[in-house]
Amino acid sequence: MQNDPVPLSYGEPQSGPPKRGIFSPRPEVHGLRRWRVPIVLVLLAAAIIFYILSSDSIEGNFKLPWAALYVLLAGLALGLWLMLLSGLPWRRRFAMLAGAVLALLALGVFVRLTMRTDGTYTGAGVPKLVWRWTPRHTVAPLGNSPAAAVATDLSVTTPNDFPQFLGPDRNNQIHNVHLSRDWAAHPPVELWRRPVGPGWGGFAVVGKYALTQEQRGEEEAVVCYEAATGSPLWEHLNHAHFTEFQAGDGPHATPTISNGRAYVQGATGILDCLDGTNGKVIWSHDIVKDSGAQKALYYGQSGSPLVLDKLVIVPGPAGGPSLLAYDKETGKLVWKAGHDNASYASPVLASVAGVPQLLNLNQHAIAGFDPADGRTLWEFHWAGEMPKSSQPVPVGGDRIYCSSGYGIGSVLFQVRAANGTLSPSEIWHTAMMKTEFTNVVIRDGYAYALDDSRLTCQDLSTGKRAWRGENYGHGQILLADDLLIIQSEAGDVALVDAKPTGANELGRVPALQHMTWNAPTLAGHLLLVRNDREAVCYRLP
Repeated sequence: MQNDPVPLSYGEPQSGPPKRGIFSPRPEVHGLRRWRVPIVLVLLAAAIIFYILSSDSIEGNFKLPWAALYVLLAGLALGLWLMLLSGLPWRRRFAMLAGAVLALLALGVFVRLTMRTDGTYTGAGVPKLVWRWTPRHTVAPLGNSPAAAVATDLSVTTPNDFPQFLGPDRNNQIHNVHLSRDWAAHPPVELWRRPVGPGWGGFAVVGKYALTQEQRGEEEAVVCYEAATGSPLWEHLNHAHFTEFQAGDGPHATPTISNGRAYVQGATGILDCLDGTNGKVIWSHDIVKDSGAQKALYYGQSGSPLVLDKLVIVPGPAGGPSLLAYDKETGKLVWKAGHDNASYASPVLASVAGVPQLLNLNQHAIAGFDPADGRTLWEFHWAGEMPKSSQPVPVGGDRIYCSSGYGIGSVLFQVRAANGTLSPSEIWHTAMMKTEFTNVVIRDGYAYALDDSRLTCQDLSTGKRAWRGENYGHGQILLADDLLIIQSEAGDVALVDAKPTGANELGRVPALQHMTWNAPTLAGHLLLVRNDREAVCYRLP
């Protein structure tokens, strides 16, 4: 006789494992097994961030944003695991989440209350943090100092003069200066060292005198020093103070000395012609007002004046024009040229395709202008909205080389003359040689520069990299005959024998102790270097 089936009771539990929703309590798990997921997440995020920060394939400016993104993603993943998958009691989950949020807020408040940026970011976009109570670097105007207002003579020139940005020919090269290759046996001799006001320009040297721009309190200053001793002789002050959270304080351009006068452009757009004997103003203009623009460039006017025949030529402000030319004797505005925003390089005179012209690096293009009237001769459009600082370099005949950071790379193009017109066309373009602030040196068919902070040699015929060497940060370089003088971003100065087959560092001196973007100056055997804190002069063997 078969048993009758027993009816199910709705009040009794059914057999089999219970169904659980995503928010249902999970079985208790103990020890490392519970924490293996967050441990794996943390280790994976740490490995990715380490790769980002140490990789040469990722440009320095992009490393910090990418690392910050992965920190954020790792934090979100850990939060999701804690709230949805950890199996912890809900009270503990909320307590741990609240504790993490409060810890981050407390860290932010602590940093906010106790630290500040030191006026600038590094070339890789990393803020320079110091304790909030650290004294700010300031240098007072000379005022009534006994050394001030000493008569000088900038009209007496020598073959060793370095009268403008990047040297006599504005091409980053010095010739007929024979330097010792053995700094171990014959080290550079420090002649003087002194504090200077903030600023990112270099020195211009004529005869016995060296000029540079500094921020002195609320005054933008042009200061004349005795080159061999560092003694201040006179200063000229304008009531102007440019500051920007990444670029810091102070003027950016290098003075230009010509026929006993100094031509200087400040960061806010004040263009002065000064008497070289005492720094008194001969004429002065505000290029922002003259342009009909609203403001200076975002990171400050950085172009050093170019003196050409009867003209003084400077890059324009935000909103254009690209260039302005003034009569060097009277200061009268002669012409305005170009519609594009200027960038952060300086105009240079070159003969391209047999035609003398002004080369200027603008925000969206490299352009050639007629020096007589500013007429635009050609434009080579170049990708990228990011700031560009490296000088365009004529490399002979009809070819021009230029490079930039922020993922843009380098380009070689030619400008052909036909039927009375000039037309540019690209020869090659590569993502290599990403110079940010560094200017390029061209020698024997090769380009030498700091490619995203590493000294690099590039074959101009193909655009391919010959080699990539040591990391000097986002500093500057200068060619002295066949040797490179490298001003590292960290402050050291190195002497490097660079050839297409490789680089050999011959010596190094710890010249400066703070971030340095300023271009070095070599006048004979006097090497003058500076940053936004101090200046030092060496006699090179």
